[in-house]
Amino acid sequence: MTAPATPAEHLRAALAALLDGLPPKAATQAVDRLITNYRGRTPTDVPVLRDRSDVVAYAAYRMPATFEAVCAALDALVAAAPDWTPSGHVDVGGGTGAATWAVSATWRGTRPVTVLDWAEPALALGREIAAANPALESAEWRRSRIGAALTLESTDLVTVSYVLGELTGADRASVVDAAAGAARAVVVVEPGTPEGYARVIEARDRLIAAGFRIAAPCPHSAACPIVPGTDWCHFSARVSRSSLHRQVKGGSLAYEDEKFSYVAATRFPVTPAASRVVRRPQIRKGQVLLDLCEPDEALRRETVTKRHGPLYRAARDADWGDAWPPAEDA
Repeated sequence: MTAPATPAEHLRAALAALLDGLPPKAATQAVDRLITNYRGRTPTDVPVLRDRSDVVAYAAYRMPATFEAVCAALDALVAAAPDWTPSGHVDVGGGTGAATWAVSATWRGTRPVTVLDWAEPALALGREIAAANPALESAEWRRSRIGAALTLESTDLVTVSYVLGELTGADRASVVDAAAGAARAVVVVEPGTPEGYARVIEARDRLIAAGFRIAAPCPHSAACPIVPGTDWCHFSARVSRSSLHRQVKGGSLAYEDEKFSYVAATRFPVTPAASRVVRRPQIRKGQVLLDLCEPDEALRRETVTKRHGPLYRAARDADWGDAWPPAEDA
């Protein structure tokens, strides 16, 4: 019996259908321009997604990666609050709706969903793609200025993914404050670069100041132990490459790794990870080296050897971003 398609597969199929009829050269040229200019390098008063061709090309190229990164952040939130399910969702700066797809994949069923973005072509395409997802049939796609004038109605969950880099510092603060004032849980996702991490830390600090507690990735709600300018906290999500990905990047691999930084914060009680694996584990002969962020606001390397028995086997299976130790050993 064939397994039912996953939400990620439904999304890829919907995006592939959009590319039918769009000349490959036009798609490649649009993506080349957009990946250079779109995220974090364009003034907010200049629309970068100019028309349907731009939006189709960008969605086909970027939505799968955004979807997987947001799913990873939401999975960490679920691990910290397994009994909580959002009764409503607002996606700020959601564009074509990757985060709404991620939320519907994380918590099955339907709920009120509102996607806010100022680019009408992106909203129109997001609405069109959402027809392939029953959980989003009643979603509202609303044009809204994302910045100081943003107002949000009360909801359970607000996502802000790959948006803050497009805004001025003042507008970033306003958007995070608006999310904090409206939601019981806020998830912010940014590119896994030093700049993206800095924006996440800025958002994290504002959420804590507004009374939120950190659910993930941090094991605590205290200050980040990373000394500014020396390193940055980020994670990786594996993304199946589409033919457009391979065409644009000239690669042959069937996948790529999306690097991202994130924070998930709530107004309700959560159980954060005891520690978090913050680098790719290093597997050596008879031992595994784990770089951990710990609840005492410190970074520490732990060496797990064969003499640790089941814990060693768990360490060999541990991945970048996982909670540590595994739940049964915590």
